[in-house]
Amino acid sequence: MTIGISTYLFYLAISIALTIWVGRTIYKNGRVFLIDVYHGNETLADSVNHLLVCGFYLIVLGYVSLALKLGYEIASAQEGIEALSWKVGTVLVVLGTMHFFNLFVFTHLRRRSHGRHNNHPPVNPDSFTQVGQEV
Repeated sequence: MTIGISTYLFYLAISIALTIWVGRTIYKNGRVFLIDVYHGNETLADSVNHLLVCGFYLIVLGYVSLALKLGYEIASAQEGIEALSWKVGTVLVVLGTMHFFNLFVFTHLRRRSHGRHNNHPPVNPDSFTQVGQEV
């Protein structure tokens, strides 16, 4: 097995393992946010959480696949390690970006949900208009 092929295999193994670890973390901890967003409706929260994590996996694993090609020959073990480091580092940046994007989505959904149910008028009304009454 050549150094180039070994680099590809290590890249895929590390990238897929990291993606699964981050995806499981997002799924497990995102559930709490979504249950709060959907006011205790666990079925709906789990469904949305699953869809978000599926999208996460599709985007990150799609990127890992597209970034597989090095574009140059690896002549030594040092070049293989450097290429692997560059590739895995890039995947880590993508995973971190996706993680913060998911946090943003969860926080946005939570704020929007809580804001919608707390839309009380700033002051209590002092009179009411009867239905059908002309002004």
